Amino acid sequence: MTELIILLVVLVAALAVGLFVRARAGKVRDVRPDGAAPARRAELLTEVGVAPGVPTVLHFSADWCGPCAAVRRVVGSAIADLSTSASPPVEVELDIDRHPVIAKELGVLSLPTTFIFDADLTERFRISGVPAANDLRSALAPLTV
Repeated sequence: MTELIILLVVLVAALAVGLFVRARAGKVRDVRPDGAAPARRAELLTEVGVAPGVPTVLHFSADWCGPCAAVRRVVGSAIADLSTSASPPVEVELDIDRHPVIAKELGVLSLPTTFIFDADLTERFRISGVPAANDLRSALAPLTV
C-alpha cells in the first residue's frame, strides 16, 4: 500500500511539472529592462553580430535541435513582415555549441531560446520554445518605430 501511495505522489508531481513546463513553452515573456546592458554582455553581443542602434532577434539553435527549424521560419516571417518599418529588426542565429560563452552569459538552459533586444542592447523579451508568429511580431513592432 505504501508503494502505491508513493507512486501516486510521484505521478502527480511529474504531471504538475510537465504542465508547468508546457504552459511556458513558446510564450513571449516580458523582461523588465534594468538599464543599459552590462559592459561584458554588450561586448559579447557585439562580437556575435548584435549591433546597437537596431532591434535584434537573437536565437540559439543547434544542428541536432529539431524545433529550431520552426523558430527559423517564425523569426524569418516576423522579420520580413517588419522589414518596411522605420527601424526594421535584424536576425542573428547562434549555434549554442559554437558560442557557449554568450549562451551562458544570457542564461540559455534549453533550445530553442530566442531573445529580443532593443536598439540599446537591452533584453526586452525571452522565449523558450517555438514562439507564435503573431506574438513575436507584437513584441517586435513597438521597437521598430
